[in-house]
Amino acid sequence: QVQLIESGGGLVQAGGSPRLSCATSGRTFSSYAMGWFRQGPGKEREFVAAINWSGTLTHYEDSVKGRFTISRDDAKNTVYLQMNSLKPEDTAVYYCNARMADGMDYWGKGTLVTVSS
Repeated sequence: QVQLIESGGGLVQAGGSPRLSCATSGRTFSSYAMGWFRQGPGKEREFVAAINWSGTLTHYEDSVKGRFTISRDDAKNTVYLQMNSLKPEDTAVYYCNARMADGMDYWGKGTLVTVSS
């Protein structure tokens, strides 16, 4: 079992640069891949960014490439999403995801990011 707790959301002005954090517990953090997803108003949940277990590979959704950076700190069992140059269309609930080697997925409860224009 893995527990994920997101933080760092809130009301941000367009152009802002908040950082989301996802603290994990329950299993060896360094053994699984991590990701961020989001669900905007009236939309389905979508992929945002992912990082592999070693932190050597990252992948981003096209609309956030060059603006968002995913990273992980194995010493703190935490994954981060640095968001820069935020736009109103980035408004969403952001969810942290952990994917085990056996394909099992775990999710946090989400943190709301609201971008004002």
